[in-house]
Amino acid sequence: MIEELQMIYDELKGSNTKSIQHFENELVKVRAGKATPSMLNGVMVEYYGSMTPLQQVANVATSDARTITVQPWERNMLNEIAKGIINSNLGFAPQNNGEILIISVPPLTEERRKELVKKAKSEAENAKVGIRNNRKDALDMVKDLKADGLSEDLAKNAETEVQNITNSFISKIDDLMEIKEKEIMTV
Repeated sequence: MIEELQMIYDELKGSNTKSIQHFENELVKVRAGKATPSMLNGVMVEYYGSMTPLQQVANVATSDARTITVQPWERNMLNEIAKGIINSNLGFAPQNNGEILIISVPPLTEERRKELVKKAKSEAENAKVGIRNNRKDALDMVKDLKADGLSEDLAKNAETEVQNITNSFISKIDDLMEIKEKEIMTV
């Protein structure tokens, strides 16, 4: 029975780690006013008839804190890449100079910063819901073991351990959110 409990804890930690990674990936998409190549991570471009991630058809870099440059590996892809960036609804209007695309990242207004914090908090809440669902699954597994003959004391200890694991992951989300909020609100 102890091995089964350990497997439940390990599975819970693994699921929660995936939830945290997903949350971190979502936070990267919430821009904090500084230009980063990762802002274009979700952009898909039509490349010879199939949708391809931007990073597979061009080099994405930042030349300064407000400018992203996109240099395609094939010059004839400039218009397709520009179309992909516009269609991604990131609010960017790339400028084509014939060789590269230049994207100016506008500074954020106070109102926009508050909207971004709200969006980030919404992502944090989604991650917490995922972690709570993982807790529920783990507690259900503990109940099943209890029905199979796990002692009352071990079941109580297991429930406490599951809650402790859950609390530690939720506090990680709160810490990440606090860092992101400071990053967004810093002018």
